[in-house]
Amino acid sequence: MRKIVLFIATSIDGFIAGKNGDTDWLYTDGDFGYKEFYDSIDTTIMGYNTYYFIKQFKQFPYPDKKNYVFSRSNRKPDGNPIEIIFSDVVEFTRELRSRKGRNIWLVGGSQINSMLINAGLIDEMIISIHPVALGQGIKLFKEDDLRNFQFKLVKHQVFERGLVQLTYDNI
Repeated sequence: MRKIVLFIATSIDGFIAGKNGDTDWLYTDGDFGYKEFYDSIDTTIMGYNTYYFIKQFKQFPYPDKKNYVFSRSNRKPDGNPIEIIFSDVVEFTRELRSRKGRNIWLVGGSQINSMLINAGLIDEMIISIHPVALGQGIKLFKEDDLRNFQFKLVKHQVFERGLVQLTYDNI
């Protein structure tokens, strides 16, 4: 069965973006395992707010992958290689996970991260912690929806610039 992997960066105080969605604090001058991870997947899933942020890039960053974007509102195609999903996030993800293929990248954001972790559907988390405190912003998980869960640390890596990458498996 395919694994669903949350590969994501956070600030040291647990934010995936600043209060205005800003990510200019992220290190972009290194690979930090991204290429190896990217080569291990064939599918991405994300919430619409995350997709809306990604749309601001000059080019869509995952053109060679199957990309699903969850939305509660009726959205029209915009030319990017995505499929907008209006059905239940958990049901769709369970069904997607059972299909043949490589691993699935849960790109984010906090609402979909919370839904899938609460449903036990996140198999692995690779969290890159940047040594910066934002104080406020978009949390890794939507706290008021979060249930108790446990993961096992299977790998850690410290990079020269102070970034720490933690890899957890669902237990």
